[in-house]
Amino acid sequence: MRLFAALLPPPAAVAELAAALDALPAPPGADRPRWTHRADWHVTLAFYGEVPAPVRPALERRLARAAADARPPTVRVAGAGRFGERVLWAGVATGDGRLAELAAAASAVGRESGLPMDDRPFRAHLTLARSTPGGTGGARGTGGVAPYVDALAAFRGTPWTAGELALVRSLPVDGGDVPGGRPRYRTAAAWRLGG
Repeated sequence: MRLFAALLPPPAAVAELAAALDALPAPPGADRPRWTHRADWHVTLAFYGEVPAPVRPALERRLARAAADARPPTVRVAGAGRFGERVLWAGVATGDGRLAELAAAASAVGRESGLPMDDRPFRAHLTLARSTPGGTGGARGTGGVAPYVDALAAFRGTPWTAGELALVRSLPVDGGDVPGGRPRYRTAAAWRLGG
């Protein structure tokens, strides 16, 4: 199974960000991105990739311990950014180091479980959209997602306290691994933060 550890925003935070996106006119010079499913918005803490079935029970036990030991972070969606010209994201801000601590713990769990972990620095975000590859949305398009970053720069959501650490499974749908297919996510397990 393709798995990752994540925080799932509460419905009120999703609705607040969705309303801001719905009110957003297409910025001049922007390509029309492919918006992610709102039900799939999440903050990835650690990506585990393909997890062999025999490894999953130990991974879950370690995640349960990490969740019980964690101090629940208070976060809010704030601002926006991009990865290159093709991926638009909303930032996730916190006033303390608890979110970064939780991400570090989730990564450590992956390493302890024998999974190859990427050492990229943690950047808390919710992926909102991807530009269409080639043609209108790629790096050679008329603007990629950059104009949306500017349009969402002032957005500040209401703070919320994360209550659970989720283990999420990525499910291929709408074409699966075919270019243009859209991943969907399903919570495989979840644990209360702070025991």
